Amino acid sequence: MMIEGTVNYLPFRAAFVPDGKGSHRLRVSKAMREAVRIAPLETVRVEITRVGDEPETRVPVDLSKALKVSPRSLRSWESITSMARRDWIFSICSTKQPETRKRRILKAVDMLRTGHRRLCCFPGIKWMMKKNARSCGMWRRLG
Repeated sequence: MMIEGTVNYLPFRAAFVPDGKGSHRLRVSKAMREAVRIAPLETVRVEITRVGDEPETRVPVDLSKALKVSPRSLRSWESITSMARRDWIFSICSTKQPETRKRRILKAVDMLRTGHRRLCCFPGIKWMMKKNARSCGMWRRLG
């Protein structure tokens, strides 16, 4: 879930990540720690609020067709968060070879069919921002 708020009155926007134990965690980057001038384990003032729903990422045609062939995969796809769908899509779109893309689509459909809701090893948005910000034409300029 996307949140925005302040850490020691410094504004930020970030993902509130499930911790696997029924709660959530806010990852504070090194850049944010340095900007706020906080040390590890130091107490800070944090105010947060939920941002509206995460915008949907365009689903590639080939993935959409593959999901429609497997009703169980499609139901799983429709039940996951928009951030999870974005990671699946980025994983597929980040390939350079058409054969790799086909394999990733088949693997995604199979994983979704068997109940996997998230990719286990794709670094997602952080990777996209650092290495491949123009992939799939999904980025829009802010401002």
